[in-house]
Amino acid sequence: MNAPSPNMNPQRPTIRQLDEAAINRIAAGEVVERPAAAVKELVENALDAGAARIDLAYADGGKTLIRVTDDGHGMTPEDLPLALARHATSKIDGTDLLNIASFGFRGEALPSLGAVGRLTITSRAAGHEAASLAVHDGRIGPVRPAALSRGTVVELRDLFHATPARLKFLRTDRAEAQAINDVLRRLAMAAPHVAFTLRDVSGGGEGRVIFRAEAETGDMFDALRGRLARVMGAEFTANALAVEAEREGLRLTGYAGLPTYSRGAAVAQYLFVNGRPVRDKLLVGALRAAYADLLARDRHPAAALFLDCDPQRVDVNVHPAKAEVRFREPGLARGLIVSALRHALAEAGHRASSTVSGAMLGAMRPEPAAGPPRAYQMERPAPGALRAAHAAQAPAQMPGFAEDPSARFEPPAGDGEAQSRPLGAARAQIHETYIVAQTETGLVIVDQHAAHERLVYERLKRQAGVAGIAAQALLIPEIVELSPTDAARLLEHADELAALGLTLEAFGPGAVAVRETPALLGPVDAGALVRDILDELADMGESGTLRGRIDAVLSRMACHGSVRAGRRMSAEEMNALLREMEATPHSGQCNHGRPTWVALELADIERLFARR
Repeated sequence: MNAPSPNMNPQRPTIRQLDEAAINRIAAGEVVERPAAAVKELVENALDAGAARIDLAYADGGKTLIRVTDDGHGMTPEDLPLALARHATSKIDGTDLLNIASFGFRGEALPSLGAVGRLTITSRAAGHEAASLAVHDGRIGPVRPAALSRGTVVELRDLFHATPARLKFLRTDRAEAQAINDVLRRLAMAAPHVAFTLRDVSGGGEGRVIFRAEAETGDMFDALRGRLARVMGAEFTANALAVEAEREGLRLTGYAGLPTYSRGAAVAQYLFVNGRPVRDKLLVGALRAAYADLLARDRHPAAALFLDCDPQRVDVNVHPAKAEVRFREPGLARGLIVSALRHALAEAGHRASSTVSGAMLGAMRPEPAAGPPRAYQMERPAPGALRAAHAAQAPAQMPGFAEDPSARFEPPAGDGEAQSRPLGAARAQIHETYIVAQTETGLVIVDQHAAHERLVYERLKRQAGVAGIAAQALLIPEIVELSPTDAARLLEHADELAALGLTLEAFGPGAVAVRETPALLGPVDAGALVRDILDELADMGESGTLRGRIDAVLSRMACHGSVRAGRRMSAEEMNALLREMEATPHSGQCNHGRPTWVALELADIERLFARR
């Protein structure tokens, strides 16, 4: 016989009202689970106050000190006690919880922080005297005069000292400091016209500056680019594509990295909704779908994307930390992201990231010399002088040997024009695998199989898009038993699936009949395919499973039908391949996300030989 549950009390429990301190500590558990969460709330308050400069200092990973100083509107002495009352806020009036245009709106952060730490607020509003208010263990002290020129300083010491059990769940000081750094960088990206400074004052004094970003100038796109270069690195902005699209009142802006500028983990993905940093699975899924056939499974895109819409069309009040949102039209938001990114990536054409060439240069090391290398600068002569020098250096004509005209190299017709093209003019084929082409400023090395594989793949996709995906009828329709809800959800997308070669019909209240499957897939387990599609529909509201399988087959066909490594190519074939690459979207990477070509500038080659 099972023992009674320890949670069951044989006596009737008494319902009681919790005291204010307990209520605040419970609220703090939802809002502030670590120092970084406290930083997020305080910095967002500073941004809502119209600050142009925000300074953040922390000690011991934020466990012993978090101090946020801003030059915003500030508060009057009368405002301070109200700011520490639960659900007191200047952000909304309570009549419309969907029309939210600020970071904060619940009025919970400050009282929650005061319940689990030692909180002191010093503030001064224009035309008023500065004042200070302290909260210890949830007990609010009196308002006192203070010295402050403008804005607000919020100091939080000994976080979770009132709830010591919570301290045991915190990570090391270094890990908590990294989380604080990440939060501030995300908010700095959301507000490029605001200056930010982050200091670690663990040893006392001024401490050391961990991050600094001055206010950016210019329009939103220029300011954002400058801020992203500061936060994500200049390498990202050099290898990112500008994204700007609008559909039915939703607007997407930002920058997305080239497929060849990918990461081993999803650590360089920053998503914002109406300026608010979010970690939303709908948006992450859309980002992943946009790069679906451009990256290998173990690679992740880098991007900073900003989705803006009427606040009425998105609910930001669905998560205690406001990290997730819910769209009124999720399919529209996802479709905008996928289509805008795919368009931007297609517009990039044959472009590959500069990091590929950088890695190549890093791998090329000159032979060590016996003594210090003699560096010299050699001026490049004019073409006429160069030809004269070559003639002077040519070996003398040996008696008895006639000059062989066929031994001379004659550039093919149009060679000069081809050199001016992005991928240049083919000059050689190395190991029957790599094409070496000369450009006006250097040289390009192309992996002939990887490049042709992408070209064939894109061609097959275009043909499939024009002619449609051929379907094969099943001799006996396969009946897939589902719940009535799942069957209805699946049949809502029947037209889209039919365009991909999967024909479904209702078969009773809780089943579907699969009558046709895509011919490209060959024999297929229709039941497993249908359930995979259903799982994705339930999770994302949209499914790319079938499209992904078809693209995988087309990719394999392209791989087998492309120029293989080891095949000797003529100059005409090599140049035709280069020209087609320049005209084909996504040709900068193969079907598996690897680069198809690398470039070396002449200046880089000269440095390898100590000419510069």
